Amino acid sequence: MQSVPLLSTFPVPYLSLAIWVPILFGILILLTGSDSKPAASRWLALIGSIVSLLLTIPLIAGFNDATAAMQFVELHDWIPEFNIAYHLGIDGISLWLVVLTAFTTLIIVIASWNVITYRVAQYLASFLFLSGMMTGVFASLDGMLFFVFFEATLIPMYLLIGAWGGASRVAAAMRFFFFSLIGSLLMLVALLYLHQQSHTFDMDAWRNLQLGFTAQLLIFIAFFAAFAVKVPMWPVHTWLPQVHLEAPTGASVMLSMLKLGAYGFLRFSLPITPDASHFFAPVMIVLSLVAVIYGSLVALAQVDMSKLAAYSSVAHMGLVTLGLFVFNGVAAEGAIVQMISYGFVSGALFLCIGMFHERMHTGAIDAYGGVANVMPKFAVFAMIFAMANVGLPGTSGFVGEFLVILGAIKFSFWIGALAGLTLILSAAYTLSMYKRVFFGAVANHNVARLRDIGKREFVMLGAMAALVLFVGVYPRPFTDAIGASSANMLTQAQRSKQPAENEPTRNASQPAPSEVQDSRPPA
Repeated sequence: MQSVPLLSTFPVPYLSLAIWVPILFGILILLTGSDSKPAASRWLALIGSIVSLLLTIPLIAGFNDATAAMQFVELHDWIPEFNIAYHLGIDGISLWLVVLTAFTTLIIVIASWNVITYRVAQYLASFLFLSGMMTGVFASLDGMLFFVFFEATLIPMYLLIGAWGGASRVAAAMRFFFFSLIGSLLMLVALLYLHQQSHTFDMDAWRNLQLGFTAQLLIFIAFFAAFAVKVPMWPVHTWLPQVHLEAPTGASVMLSMLKLGAYGFLRFSLPITPDASHFFAPVMIVLSLVAVIYGSLVALAQVDMSKLAAYSSVAHMGLVTLGLFVFNGVAAEGAIVQMISYGFVSGALFLCIGMFHERMHTGAIDAYGGVANVMPKFAVFAMIFAMANVGLPGTSGFVGEFLVILGAIKFSFWIGALAGLTLILSAAYTLSMYKRVFFGAVANHNVARLRDIGKREFVMLGAMAALVLFVGVYPRPFTDAIGASSANMLTQAQRSKQPAENEPTRNASQPAPSEVQDSRPPA
């Protein structure tokens, strides 16, 4: 199979800086921070998150939309005895996920400014560590490097849930950790098998590796165990509602933007095991449709806003996996746009719910009513995010959902029709919640005492609302960057990797003559 050539290494290691700058700031905060002087930790975290976001600007400005090749590539030996390398690079799929991670971190630091009052340094440092590790996941081109960053994200998230969560925070943290860990161990077995077959951890070499059908099936199952939990897909989604109910606001926002599972399917399952991906496609489509319908119906029955948003996330991510496994160019591009878009839509919803928790210490829908009378500015922002959750045209929520449903209809009208139910069901539970919380007369004296959002909260929600509307009105910067990489991913997923009958199996360390020529860097 012809491999995509790597572009020349960029002279400035922007990806390494995007990974390690927030981590270094996190270390600095831990070394200098104390609860007696929390302001220093907050300002250091703010500076670190701003610098991290600024480092993504050269990635956007210097990105070439016309190629599916990896860009800003960095390659250094790490553990040469096992052919493990510090190998980084991004394409159109990972570019905006890196930017989203840095943007989310800044929003969380601002959101947590006055909310966290104990162990402030440890809280903020955990988010900066998590930000760097997530960027490492999206930029890794070496399988073992990917696994290290993928697993490392568990540690700060576990601490954030377990140390700053609600009354049942320890149980929620343990559930999240073990669900994720069990799947990751199976993925590690698959990675080691691929290394044994290819004698390298280079992910591009793995895409060129010819594997038997049985091997592909087992590898796909191992990848599914790791990535389905992180999506999360039905029926391994059960950890999510409890975690969102107990986690602090910042952790809920970051969790809603954690798209590691869908990204894993894109990077590993589809290109490395294409035959198995096609074999399991009917199962994945059924599970995705169940997630869309089941998640929406359960969301309708919720009495707590956090759990409603959690089940809404399950439903919307079902569209992402559906778009990936109908093997349609329009649906695949829509799935990637939806993955990015719903990241900040869901994050914005949890941010709004967190503001309610700060003021009323409850997320119960019945505890509210008539909030728009006392918080008109907040009600406007919440309406924008609610409309994006519904998929209203002109918001970012519409773009990805429309492309996925359109692609699904091209694959099968009835599958597209079932997927389209998300537009009706999401409107039902989202607008019902908004009506009960914001409209009508002021429900009680607790609501009457609520104060509207301040300047800090206005800037924070305003930035997210502007992003939601910008992507909805002008999605071209996203779709242009994603287009070439999405088409290349789909091409890889459509090609059989099984060795021909009576043909000796060729591993990645023995490339075909045509691949040697095609894999040379361009002049």
